[in-house]
Amino acid sequence: MVKNRYVLTPTFLDQPVPELEQIATSDWQINRPVLPEGDLQQRMSAIHAPLADFVAQTIAAGDRPVSLAGDCCTAIGVLAGLQRAGVDPWLLWLDAHGDFNTPETSPSGFLGGMPLAMMVGKGDLAMPQAVGLVSLPEKQVVLTDGRDLDKKEKQLIKSSEIVHVPNIEDLSTRSFPKHPLYVHFDTDIVNLDESPAHNYPAPGGPSSMLMEDVFRQLAASCQVVAVSLSAWNPKIDIDRKSETLSMGLLSTLVEAV
Repeated sequence: MVKNRYVLTPTFLDQPVPELEQIATSDWQINRPVLPEGDLQQRMSAIHAPLADFVAQTIAAGDRPVSLAGDCCTAIGVLAGLQRAGVDPWLLWLDAHGDFNTPETSPSGFLGGMPLAMMVGKGDLAMPQAVGLVSLPEKQVVLTDGRDLDKKEKQLIKSSEIVHVPNIEDLSTRSFPKHPLYVHFDTDIVNLDESPAHNYPAPGGPSSMLMEDVFRQLAASCQVVAVSLSAWNPKIDIDRKSETLSMGLLSTLVEAV
């Protein structure tokens, strides 16, 4: 059975979220670098760089990296690390949002809504380039759910080669090529009634039971080489309901046999 190695990045973009550290155990690595002066993307790249190093070293050791962080942009570091280790993965992006905006399509300019587009070579590529990421071919990306899309973002997805699977249950009948699989799990995909503590809540979503079934199937495929999780907001998760549910699902994905 593959050994999981965990890394926690307790930040949201470039801002510290120390409350996330309560989920870490003693054997986890904490990615908390001193950030340089500079613009937001430069500061975020300083966070992504050690994450890419961790992933590359973990793969080289024959283990599986499991990254937990406060935002989806850290997936840039994870993918860069996989590529550095010689892994050319398919990417399964599980998210209530598309994260496929560019500066031209985004109504807000929020960087947290752009990482998936950046990873396939669209938009501002300063952060991917900072960690040496080579744009992933769009046909190797499966976006699942994405129920809350901006208008121009939706058009950009339709015009791309990424596969959009709106209903997660359809993954059960979908066969991935026998290829290494990198799974990105934004915890806001789960039905809002079950997991409400999120910065950008999107009504609806699949049940945790359905998510568990899909994660068990993915784990059984033995294709998952890396996992990243974008966390709930611990500052509003007073009863730790979202934390408990999300960590249980993660365990199903990386611990199930």
